[in-house]
Amino acid sequence: MKINIKDSAQKYLAEKVSPDQYVFLGLDDGASKFSKLGGSCAVGGKFQLVISDAPDADYNIPVENNAGYKLFTSKEELGYLDNGMYLQFHNAALGLGGDGGLLDGSLGVVKADPSQVTKKEMETLGGKIC
Repeated sequence: MKINIKDSAQKYLAEKVSPDQYVFLGLDDGASKFSKLGGSCAVGGKFQLVISDAPDADYNIPVENNAGYKLFTSKEELGYLDNGMYLQFHNAALGLGGDGGLLDGSLGVVKADPSQVTKKEMETLGGKIC
């Protein structure tokens, strides 16, 4: 797996990611342990970059990139990813695309905290999402 992180995205991420941190490219559809979204309308169409100080056993597939990040994804994301993957920062948003076009025009960048979503919080969010 390889991704081109365009200059605009590198500049944007430079303020959010330090060289010693790990970056996980993950779905943000409620299935990921880092996701606060849910519902079928988000499946496969929403991604996020999760910043962590430590590796994560679930995100163990390296993603080669031109920015030198310790970037990984998991097997759950592979079916949605395309050839010619890229990250860009355009119109005040981080976008993920590939040869097939733009996959997500507004990626979130969040800090890793798998315990952040509680059952009560998901019930509360349930009425506000698909």
